[in-house]
Amino acid sequence: MNTKLLICLAFIFCFPLVVSAQQTNIDIIPRPTKSLLQEGQLSLAAPLNLYYVAEFSEVKDLILNIQGIQIGEQELVKKLKKQHSNGIRLFKAMDFDHIPEAGYLLEIDGSGVLIKAHNPSGMISGVQSLLQLTLLNKGQHLPFARIEDSPRFPYRGLHLDVSRNFMPFTFLKKYIDLMALYKFNHFHWHLTDGAGWRLEIKKYPELTQKAAWRTHSTWKDWWNNGRQYVDQGSPNASGGYYTQEQARELVAYAAKRGIQIIPEIEMPAHSEEVLAVYPELSCTGKPYTQGELCLGNEGTYTFLKNVLDEVMTIFPSTYIHIGGDEADKSHWKTCPKCQALKQKEGLKSEEELQSYAVRQMDKYLQSKGRKLIGWDEILQGGLSEGATVMSWRGEKGGIEAANAGHDVIMTPGGYLYFDTYQTDPRTQPEALGGFVPLEKVYSYDPIPEDIAEDKRKHILGAQANVWTEYMNTYQHVEYMAFPRALALSEVVWTSPENKSWKDFKKRLQSHYPVLQKLEVNYYRPSYNVISTVAYDSLQAKNTVTFASEQFVPNIKYTIDGSDPNASSTTYNLPIELAKTATVKAASFLDSTRVSPIETVELDMHKAIGKEVIYNRPWEGYPAQGKSTLTNGTKGGLSYQDGQWQGFINNFDVTVDFERREEIASVALRFMQVPGPGVYFPGEFKVQVSDNGKTYRDLGTVINQVGTTDPALKFQVFTVKPNKPVMARYIRIKATNPMKGYLFADEIVIY
Repeated sequence: MNTKLLICLAFIFCFPLVVSAQQTNIDIIPRPTKSLLQEGQLSLAAPLNLYYVAEFSEVKDLILNIQGIQIGEQELVKKLKKQHSNGIRLFKAMDFDHIPEAGYLLEIDGSGVLIKAHNPSGMISGVQSLLQLTLLNKGQHLPFARIEDSPRFPYRGLHLDVSRNFMPFTFLKKYIDLMALYKFNHFHWHLTDGAGWRLEIKKYPELTQKAAWRTHSTWKDWWNNGRQYVDQGSPNASGGYYTQEQARELVAYAAKRGIQIIPEIEMPAHSEEVLAVYPELSCTGKPYTQGELCLGNEGTYTFLKNVLDEVMTIFPSTYIHIGGDEADKSHWKTCPKCQALKQKEGLKSEEELQSYAVRQMDKYLQSKGRKLIGWDEILQGGLSEGATVMSWRGEKGGIEAANAGHDVIMTPGGYLYFDTYQTDPRTQPEALGGFVPLEKVYSYDPIPEDIAEDKRKHILGAQANVWTEYMNTYQHVEYMAFPRALALSEVVWTSPENKSWKDFKKRLQSHYPVLQKLEVNYYRPSYNVISTVAYDSLQAKNTVTFASEQFVPNIKYTIDGSDPNASSTTYNLPIELAKTATVKAASFLDSTRVSPIETVELDMHKAIGKEVIYNRPWEGYPAQGKSTLTNGTKGGLSYQDGQWQGFINNFDVTVDFERREEIASVALRFMQVPGPGVYFPGEFKVQVSDNGKTYRDLGTVINQVGTTDPALKFQVFTVKPNKPVMARYIRIKATNPMKGYLFADEIVIY
């Protein structure tokens, strides 16, 4: 036989076939620092040998679990030889590779797969990119590619609250797997809260015999019906807990995937479940009377230290989270023990009393070689040097802490609370409130401009929080967390100059099939049409923009008030109109309408640009200041969008036309979403005047909508007299009987 033919056959049988006919995909999320797609593909039809150095002995097991990759021989490499230049190789990075300390290099070519890194965490990231490529290419082949990559931040976190609604242990492993796939490296496990204690503590068995079990299966039902705990085994007992063995198993499972689990043991507040079974640790000495531990009671510190001792034997994490948020300090003010401690330590306030307690726990954790981390309320009253802050009430706490030299993890609710609505709340299961769509998550930058340049190193990264008050099942958790978690993964991994919303959205299309394959109940992109209206005061015209969450939307619209159909005008460019009009739009799939009709009322009304006199000022939500209510722009789905102005007291403003005008109708739109305390007014009244002193009633509207329905609602309150009247001043009043927030967006006067 021909010698050259023998060599050729030997090559074919020894190494996988290189194929090029199939389509390749390198749409990795988060986006790598550098990625180069090259000509050719590596077939996965034949087994690949696996070679690894000792440092990556644990990591190589992850390769064995990748479906689609068949492993032949496995070899621990002590000295590189010729045969080690083929197959899958997990090798130590060298100086000449120029790989960042936390980064990796991934090369796929005709010789197989080469991954280089300095340490296991970098190698794990490389392996997860390989896993993504396998999933993206359906386990049939791998594209020839070279990927150089490293993270922007050392802390890349996801949180999960298992107190409000207990989650199955098997789901926690799935959650960890998904985190690892998208290169998160910290899992913040919220184990205790008033709704249930979820970790076995052997010294205090009642924490899991009773404090882990409640009368109702869902948090909302329990919250609204007495908030009682029951013994395990009782007919109505609902809840659960994780044994220490399970927790250790999850810690090891996560560590193998490069993820550190940070346990959270709430203190001194959110401790109703503790005080129900150990009431002697409360200020009153009675169960069900408060949620805060008694800080003047030495037994409190003994209890907490004993609990933390067991927690630290389970969790080797650098950080131990102690909560520290939302403490009602009223009991401390009247408690003899708390006041005695306050006097003894020379503390001036209850904030300083809480700070004293936090410092005691911080000292204890530091004595055990650990670090304390807590929500930004731990800044109140002063913070010890080694403590780290999670900034959740916006960015202010994080900015303050970083500028003071404390390490910070950013978790602002306006961007990273995944218990908020991610699309039109009127179409979604009940959530806490708020509005954080995918694009808003992606837009977040964890380093605010207000942090001094030399202090920015204290921003360790960011984390999304998944509070489960309204998530009764793990499927609902998945629905709320994904794909928003993918957007966050790119925020914390990819440098800002490499980020692109347009490119991310394109790559995301490749990950929907991946999430389907992994049986993730992710939120599907909506066909609903989203409208944006911008008013140009100089040209007196409105520009209407339509979009949807679809990657390539097919939107039809009309401007005459009729419902759009398949033959209506296709939306391609923004619509400009200099007149009052009703614009309607909807999404179509082929010739079938697949979304509700979005209606946009364009009002070129008399009040646009007129001065508004605030007889009662706005509070908390200034929107566009004094121009908000007559700027020609209406608010959207969220009261945080900068167009809804917030009022805690009664609403009372006056519009000055500067001269007498004919007034035919006066209207104002309000929002209602009871969850966060936003309500319609009770009464809407309009008065007119010629001199700004003496007013006459134009009309009154009484609200007929109740407050029990948690859904988001909008209502236009309109006063229209039997015939037009002449007036210069229009005074608009609205009562606030619920004592929550009134949110108003645009006064419309014709």
